[in-house]
Amino acid sequence: GRRTQLLEGLPATVTVEENTAAGVSVCTFNVTVSPLSPEGVAILPTIVNSNPLAKAFRIESKGDFEYRVVTTGSPILDYETMPKSFDLQIFVEDTTGRTDLNKIIVQITDKNERPEFRGNMANQTVTIYVLEGTRPGSIYQVAAADPEKAELKYSLLPATVPFLVLESGAIFSTKEFDYEKDPHCYFLNITVSDPDGLNLTKTVNINIININDERPYFTTKQRIYRIPEEQSPGTVVANITAKDPDDEDFPSRLFYSIQSSDRYFSINPSTGVLQVTGRIDRDALPLQLHPNISVIVRVEDSPSSGHASEMEITIIIDDINDNPPECNPSTFRKEANENTPAGTFLLDLRNYCEDIDVDPSNNRFNFTGLSGFGSNNFALESTGSGRLVMTESIDLENPTNLGVEVYSLTVRVQDIACPNYSSKYPFYTSFDIFLCYIIYIYIRIKPVNEFFPVFSNLSYEFNVSEITKVGSSIGRVSASDKDWPPSVITYSIVAGGGTRDYANIFWISPTKGEVKILARLDYETTQKHILTVQASDQEKTATASVTVSVLNVNDEEPVCSPNFYSFQIPVSLAVGTNINGFRIECQDRDSDPRSFRYFINEGNVNNHFTFSPSAGSNTSRLILASRFDYESGLDTNWVYRLRIYITDDNLLNAKEKATHLIKTGTVTLSIRVIPNPTTVIATTPGFTVVTKRENLYSESAWYVPFIITLSSLLLLGLLGFLGFQLVTWVRTHCPPAGKADGAPLIHFTFCLSSQTMTKLNTVFDGEARDPVTGKMYEFNTLSGARRWKKSSEPLQLEPAVQVTSSNTDSGGQGTDRAEAPSKKETSEKRKVPTAEIKPAAKPSAGQSETPSQDGLK
Repeated sequence: GRRTQLLEGLPATVTVEENTAAGVSVCTFNVTVSPLSPEGVAILPTIVNSNPLAKAFRIESKGDFEYRVVTTGSPILDYETMPKSFDLQIFVEDTTGRTDLNKIIVQITDKNERPEFRGNMANQTVTIYVLEGTRPGSIYQVAAADPEKAELKYSLLPATVPFLVLESGAIFSTKEFDYEKDPHCYFLNITVSDPDGLNLTKTVNINIININDERPYFTTKQRIYRIPEEQSPGTVVANITAKDPDDEDFPSRLFYSIQSSDRYFSINPSTGVLQVTGRIDRDALPLQLHPNISVIVRVEDSPSSGHASEMEITIIIDDINDNPPECNPSTFRKEANENTPAGTFLLDLRNYCEDIDVDPSNNRFNFTGLSGFGSNNFALESTGSGRLVMTESIDLENPTNLGVEVYSLTVRVQDIACPNYSSKYPFYTSFDIFLCYIIYIYIRIKPVNEFFPVFSNLSYEFNVSEITKVGSSIGRVSASDKDWPPSVITYSIVAGGGTRDYANIFWISPTKGEVKILARLDYETTQKHILTVQASDQEKTATASVTVSVLNVNDEEPVCSPNFYSFQIPVSLAVGTNINGFRIECQDRDSDPRSFRYFINEGNVNNHFTFSPSAGSNTSRLILASRFDYESGLDTNWVYRLRIYITDDNLLNAKEKATHLIKTGTVTLSIRVIPNPTTVIATTPGFTVVTKRENLYSESAWYVPFIITLSSLLLLGLLGFLGFQLVTWVRTHCPPAGKADGAPLIHFTFCLSSQTMTKLNTVFDGEARDPVTGKMYEFNTLSGARRWKKSSEPLQLEPAVQVTSSNTDSGGQGTDRAEAPSKKETSEKRKVPTAEIKPAAKPSAGQSETPSQDGLK
């Protein structure tokens, strides 16, 4: 837009008085509108800026494009605290886009204002509290200020009060006040004025505070009181009153208390009512000797640090008949044997009873009212004596007594004097009822053990299988006697029931009479046990005979000798041959040898072995039932581990086998099959190594592997040293092998044995998995030799000379020998001369002089 002179009457400078109310006009101006904008003003005149920034002014429309600037009243203009001048920038815009911006300067003028109170007097009426007895002096400082900072003056009305105000505004008291004589409150009008006469008045209230400066005094004159004993808590004894001169015009604010350490009374701290709080027993110490109670009552006009007065009062306690006769103990328990004669003295009650009332007229009593179950069997000699006696004999076994052991009696110990009625005994309805005490007497008739225990049977017989489990019950005995109450009978074994191995193989329950076995019974050892059982009622005993018959059961298994055997057989052993002449002999303690049956349960692959006879004898021989066939591959096992079962059931039919016990003995046989021997090369001396091994090692013998290891190391060191000496000697004394064919055979043989090394190796041409460990192993199909297979080593297929050890038993049935080659290889080798001599190759530089392994074929 274009700036044009639209605001008429501006700029302008105007004044306004401080504290001007809201809505007061400060300045008036007009807005000139262009003829081209008949619609009027687009943006009304607006204060767009104020310096200093404030919202103390606003623009109002007076109509017909006439406007005025008025005060807003927020904030109120103050000459003393606000800026003295405001610059207001006014902006306007008409509908054609023309604008105008102009300024009004508003100056604030000063005005004389009335003084103002400061502090508490500015907002409220001040109340001042002055303690009575306070000396004259300053009691308050009035604070006021004049907006124009003029000097102010203070005045006080009414002038008759004992106070004055100084020019500094300090209010002073002019006398020492007495609360009991002077007014309790004063109202002062304090006026503050400026030099032009403007003033402001406020009221100050002055209250005189009473202080405790007077001692209270008792108004109760009575000092001795009398009450009966056993008053209920809360019973009023006396009403103590007092006054305090400080509280003449107000309700009493006195506090009452008991200074003596008294446990019987308490006083209401506000009312002074003396009451009973604890039981007052005239018959107990110390009141039994001194029935007067002294109480010191104290009255104070303040709970602490006040003025106080004290007064002593005496309470006399009167005795009443409040105690029945008492017996210690109150319950008596006596014993009397059954059949005690009539007239027997049992108990003197007067030795245990007394009445503790202090007044002799209140402590007399007698014994009456013997009652209770069985009271007809007892009586009191007289009401005054208290002696209890039996009137007739009692027999517990007599059916008329119904087996009663304890008689419950009650005796009333009754006061002769009439009691005083009190709330402690609410069951008393008149003075004719006497105080009484109930004694409980329990008389136990002690049983006498008159009868012996009697067993239900003179003798007992139990049949027990010999395989009955240890701890099983095999029978029960019982005994009783005629005593009442029934005696507790205990059982024990006093004789019998022992064997050579066990001192006691039977046990009897002490309370139930149940007989159990402590060890396994054996029919083959003892068929019958005779026990003597005793029943006891702690005083008398009785015995009975118990016969335990042991029933035979097939619980023994056949025992064979030998139960383990190991031997070797040739592969060509004829069918039907008694292998190695082996036989087993079996014994069974509880079965006939004819009932034995032999069968091979494990390891009899292809059924090569059998026993003859297979049943009906205590001896049997091992027979080869079928020949071995390794060439066709039918047989692959060279070692057979047979597990033979020997049962004692062949005399039982099918039905009996299902119901009878069958025992089985076991024998383990280890059989190694030896291949056929082969032709041995003439130049190789034959030898047989017989090895017998016996393993005596146990886990506890830790030193065995240590000693074996140490010995092996020493032996290896010795062999190494001897080998080194042998090689040195050969190099020195044995010449190199010559090339001439006419060299002596003996010399060649000697040198060959010294300078050549023969490769001794077993040919493993098969492999299999071990069923126990799951590891792979290699084996020789002819000799049965085995070794664990190495994961990186291929299967050996080339033939080589093999050297094995042989183990010959006492019968000479098997040998371990050099592995024989096949028949074809044997026939070919027979065409070759027995010994073929080849010259040894001359060792090259840096090579060992040891002859090649091919020196001998």
